[in-house]
Amino acid sequence: MHFLIDPHANPRNPAEVAATRRDFLKAMSAASIAALAAGEPRRLFAEEAAAAAPKATADRCILLWMAGGMAAPETFDPKRYQPFEKGLPVERVMSTFPAIDTAIPGVQICEGLEHVAGVLDRGTLIRSHVVADLGNILHSRHQYHWHTGYVPPQTVAAPHMGSWMARVLGPNNPAIPPFIAIGQRLEDIGEKEELKAFYTGGFLGSEYGPFLLPYPDQAASAVGPPQGMTADRFASRYKKFKQLAAASPDAEFASDYHRESMLRSIENAHRLLESPDRTAFDLTLEPKESYEKYDTGRFGLGCLLARRLTEAGARFIEVSTEYVPFLHWDTHENGHETYARMKGEIDRPIAQLILDLEERGLLDRTLVILASEFSRDMMIEGRPGSTAKDQSRAKSDTLEEPIHYGLHRHFTAGCSVLMFGGGIKKSYVHGATAEERPCLALGTPVTITDLHASIYAAMGISPATSFEIEKRPFYVTEDGKGQVVKDLFERSPV
Repeated sequence: MHFLIDPHANPRNPAEVAATRRDFLKAMSAASIAALAAGEPRRLFAEEAAAAAPKATADRCILLWMAGGMAAPETFDPKRYQPFEKGLPVERVMSTFPAIDTAIPGVQICEGLEHVAGVLDRGTLIRSHVVADLGNILHSRHQYHWHTGYVPPQTVAAPHMGSWMARVLGPNNPAIPPFIAIGQRLEDIGEKEELKAFYTGGFLGSEYGPFLLPYPDQAASAVGPPQGMTADRFASRYKKFKQLAAASPDAEFASDYHRESMLRSIENAHRLLESPDRTAFDLTLEPKESYEKYDTGRFGLGCLLARRLTEAGARFIEVSTEYVPFLHWDTHENGHETYARMKGEIDRPIAQLILDLEERGLLDRTLVILASEFSRDMMIEGRPGSTAKDQSRAKSDTLEEPIHYGLHRHFTAGCSVLMFGGGIKKSYVHGATAEERPCLALGTPVTITDLHASIYAAMGISPATSFEIEKRPFYVTEDGKGQVVKDLFERSPV
């Protein structure tokens, strides 16, 4: 079952937006309850055996998530640059940053990403990534689609990409959670319930859900007993917590499998609290010089924490710039100034993460991905022919003040993705977009389904991997049809 927001709903009308979100949440809640009631998902091997078993080129994965819709023409796919000029026709604005050279001869990206430009020769830049037109733009729905591979909601709760890796591959280090999410709050922000719908293990069980660390500089306190609590008192509280979890309201309608999965997640947490490996979460142990290279804010410190956790044996780590409606990459006005700030937060830490992994001999077996739910354009909402309604706050035919300068509308037909390490080609650019509006992906577009197939294959997981849930198969890529983009790899895993 697929769910589409009413394409005629007016996103500028709060009542209609609220209605679409209520419908979304209602359906997602039903799927979550159904998942809890279902029994143990049983892995199916028949279709996997029919496909070539991937030869893993990576052992771990880091997703750098540019939450909110990062504009490709302002970052990794520069177009014709037009500086701000009062009275300039908006239709002439393609990129608000000039292009700069990179470590790949002849390849340019946008000003403000000089550090990433210096390490671009370590990886692949995809410029022909495309995402679905869902009839209207709701960030959390597009993020759900990207993270799970499925258009929401399904009749069951779809697992996050990190949950699939945690379940199929297991941990690299039994003491370190196999799936860790850094930087995204799930409380006290807009669309928090929608975000919770995909930051989950879904029908696989809570033990495969994310270990959430919204504030990387506070990660150490998340893996230790509260200050002043004795070991005996902590052990007693842990025992009581297990009893409460088993008797929680969810337990009334949860299957035996999901109750046991919840208890196993508690066991895993306790194992971490008792392990010396938890020092990996403590950023105060990082040398001052190294710490300062990453210290551009929460995202930068999240990249540092990701590097430390990768060294400690984490399987999948997501570091998010954090989605909060109308903040960060979610620019509906004042786009140029916002992007200058965001680049200052991400540029040095991303490059330093790649350099540190390389120096430590980890990059070859660590797949690093930078992606976003969609791109942006000055004029087009969705893609040509889309029924999506315009949500820009900077509506004018001409630039009258700097707040209008920047790419404010959502664009789904041409996006950029960066990939490093994990068997990915070096100094390679895959695909392109048209130089003039509409900047559609040229050649063979890379869909979410095929990008996921490539990511899973790099990790040694067949795109046809499936589990039986509610007496039907549910695949790691939509309907098991994901095709590996072999051109992305130095040597294809399939």
